Amino acid sequence: MRLLFSLIICLFSAFAIAAETAATISEESAVDQRIAQEKSTQALRFSITPHKPTYLLPITFNNNIQSYHVYNNDIAQDKQQQFEAKFQFSFKMPILTDIAEIPLSVYFGYTQVSFWQAYNSGNSSPFRETNYEPEVFAVWHKSKELAYGWNFKLATFNLTHQSNGQSEPLSRSWNRIESNLIFEKGNFTLAVNPWYRLEESASDDDNPDLLDYYGHGKMRATYKTDNNVFTITSRNNLESGFRKGALEFDWSFPIHKRVRGYFQLFTGYGNSLIEYNEDTTTIGLGISVTDWL
Repeated sequence: MRLLFSLIICLFSAFAIAAETAATISEESAVDQRIAQEKSTQALRFSITPHKPTYLLPITFNNNIQSYHVYNNDIAQDKQQQFEAKFQFSFKMPILTDIAEIPLSVYFGYTQVSFWQAYNSGNSSPFRETNYEPEVFAVWHKSKELAYGWNFKLATFNLTHQSNGQSEPLSRSWNRIESNLIFEKGNFTLAVNPWYRLEESASDDDNPDLLDYYGHGKMRATYKTDNNVFTITSRNNLESGFRKGALEFDWSFPIHKRVRGYFQLFTGYGNSLIEYNEDTTTIGLGISVTDWL
């Protein structure tokens, strides 16, 4: 399924690039619009600046939810509900902006994603898993024209922690140094996100084989057209020969001035930290407040 998904990604990317090549872009690109919107909110005391997408998927189906009986004895295998709710919220706040009057800023960011057994009334609707991701990162924003109509837009340098806040044997966590390199062509954006995992002692590492499944980075392609935002994320597919990778497709579409419809399809390993070595396919539908563009 992931190989078929990858072929769809290639076709989608080729179409998006061809569309941008054929079109004459006279207005600000999607990346520039997003940067301008963020700068307008940073000076407001009571505003929250979006970081990664913030969404609520009240209906999410997970085909491999039964695997959790291995980890959580509080919920028996036959009590797991394959339908659950998933939500993510993400924000950032500036620490230093335009340092020494150059386009370099430092931010604190926080992202949290939760998986809620909302329809499991027999077990008091517990939260199955929550992942916490605080980070501190520097952003260098400097546009530079490249070949074939592409532009380099910005780069980040991040110190990131991610964990699920559990004790053994459910604990999963890792620390990493990472970077995001953002390129664009019109309203087509490509994000290259390599990372380096910081080593831990054997006694403290509760997931020593995590990089076998998460790999050493991911790539995200985003295309915005007619107020629709399509995003495809690939992680560890080429590196693992499509054996231990993951693919995700997200579609954000207009339904109201303040909220948008949101569709998400995921297949592969690492849907959450607790299932970093579990192969799952999930599909969800709901609403989003913010997305990538």
